[in-house]
Amino acid sequence: MPTTSMPARFFALAVALFAAASLMSIAPARAQVASPHAIDIPSWFTESFLDFKDEIAEADKAGKRLLVYFGQDGCPYCRELMQNNFSQKAIVDKTRRHFVAIAINIWGDREVTWLDGRRMSEKEFAKQLKVQFTPTVLFFDAQGKVVARLNGYYPPERFSAALDWVAGRMEHKEPLGAYLERSVRDGDGASPTLAEQPFFMKPPFDLRRKAGARPLAVLFETRHCKACDEMHREGFARAEVKAQLARLDVARFALADAREIVTPDGRTMSAAAWARELGVAFTPAFVFFDASGREVFRVDGYLRPFHLATSFEYVAGGGYRREPEFQRYIRDKAERMRARGQKVELWE
Repeated sequence: MPTTSMPARFFALAVALFAAASLMSIAPARAQVASPHAIDIPSWFTESFLDFKDEIAEADKAGKRLLVYFGQDGCPYCRELMQNNFSQKAIVDKTRRHFVAIAINIWGDREVTWLDGRRMSEKEFAKQLKVQFTPTVLFFDAQGKVVARLNGYYPPERFSAALDWVAGRMEHKEPLGAYLERSVRDGDGASPTLAEQPFFMKPPFDLRRKAGARPLAVLFETRHCKACDEMHREGFARAEVKAQLARLDVARFALADAREIVTPDGRTMSAAAWARELGVAFTPAFVFFDASGREVFRVDGYLRPFHLATSFEYVAGGGYRREPEFQRYIRDKAERMRARGQKVELWE
C-alpha cells in the first residue's frame, strides 16, 4: 500500500479543515448580516438567498409566518424599531416564536426572487411592494399574500399587538385597525378626548371634490392616543406644518365615528365604515385624495414634524406626480436643504 508523504498529509489535512470550516460557516449563515444596513439588525434575523417562495414555505413548515422589514441608512424610525421595540424581551420572544424575520435595504442591490420566479434588486422589490416609509414591516401568509402592513414606526405596545393579530391569524375575524383600537391603550397621560383644530372641516361632511378644489387630507384618530396628542401639540404647532396645511382641505374623524359622510367617490356611509373599508390600522392616520377624489397617498405610522410637513407638501405641491416614491422625494429634499446649508432634523 503506498504511503503518503508528510507534506501531502499536511495538504490533505488543510483541505479537510478548510472544508469543515466552510460547512460550519454555512450553518450560522442564517443569522442576519448587518453590513447592508445602517442600523444593526438583530442577530436572530434570518439571512437567506431572498427567494420568497422558499422563505414562505420554510416559515409555514415551522408553523410560522414571514416578517419582512424594509429599512434604510440614516432612518431614525428604523433606529427606534431596532433599539426600542427589539430591545424588549417580550417583543423579541414573541417575534422569534411566531415569525421568520428577514431584512431588506430599500436602496440595496442584493437579488430577490419573487413568488413567480422574477428576479430583481432589493430596491426594485421595495418599489414593487409600494414601500413608501421606513421602517415598513410586511407579514405574509402561506400563500404569499400580505396579511398586514405596518407603514412606518409603530411604538412598542401597538407593534406588539400587531404581532398578536398576525400570529393569531385574525385577518378573517377582525380588521387590524379595530383590533388595535380595542386592545391598545396608550396609558396614563393620553387625552380621553379628541383635540380640535381651526382648520378642520365642519359638518356636514361632503368630501366630493368640486372643480378647483384643493387636495383633501382625511385624518383618523382615536381617544387615549399619545401619538395623536403629540401630533396636535408638536406637529401642528410648527410653522412649516401650518404652511402646508393651509394648502389642503382637512377632515377629521374618530375611527369609531358613526356620523354619516359622503366619501370622495360619492358614496354615503358612516365614517367608521369608511375607515374599515380603507383599512386604517394606526392612529393618527392621514389618507390623501387629489382634486378628482382619487386616493394618492397615505400616512399611517408614527411621524415627527419634519416628515409630517413633507407628507403634506408631497400632496399639496403635487410631488407625488413627479416622484411616486416618497422615500426618494424626502431624501432629495433633505439633500437640497443640506446643500443650502440648512439643518435637517429628521427626529426633531
